[in-house]
Amino acid sequence: MRLLLDTAYLLPAIGISIKGLPVDALIKLMGEGHEISVSDISIFELSAKGAKYVNQGTLPAERVIRGIRAIVHEEKITMIPIHESGLLQRAFQLRNLLSDFIDCLIISSAINCCDVILTEDADIQDLKKNREFDELLTRTNPKFQIQTLTETL
Repeated sequence: MRLLLDTAYLLPAIGISIKGLPVDALIKLMGEGHEISVSDISIFELSAKGAKYVNQGTLPAERVIRGIRAIVHEEKITMIPIHESGLLQRAFQLRNLLSDFIDCLIISSAINCCDVILTEDADIQDLKKNREFDELLTRTNPKFQIQTLTETL
């Protein structure tokens, strides 16, 4: 299955763990044969989150840099650029449904290029119940799904 991972699943690569998420989730997903994709904007999010911890002195800058480099250069991970016009157009449409435009870019990347977005984000999960979102999927990628890690593994 072609999966786009939300940024939370990438945080362990830079040394940040998320309560309730296994630190080896990315490795498990790749081990099960899933095709993994990541939006370029998630690399920005990783950098911003890493910068916060580096500034606090709780994470070395080299750890953040090494983790980001590992993700970007991993040949089993496809990076999806956010500048493609169709992707941007869809993100603008999603902005009517979500207040966080970064999430709109991530979801649009997933809809354009993948079968599933993997996320624990409650606002994104709530889109499953949204009629306008269902209509957008019907026109663009009718088999697309929003799933959590538990639903996928």
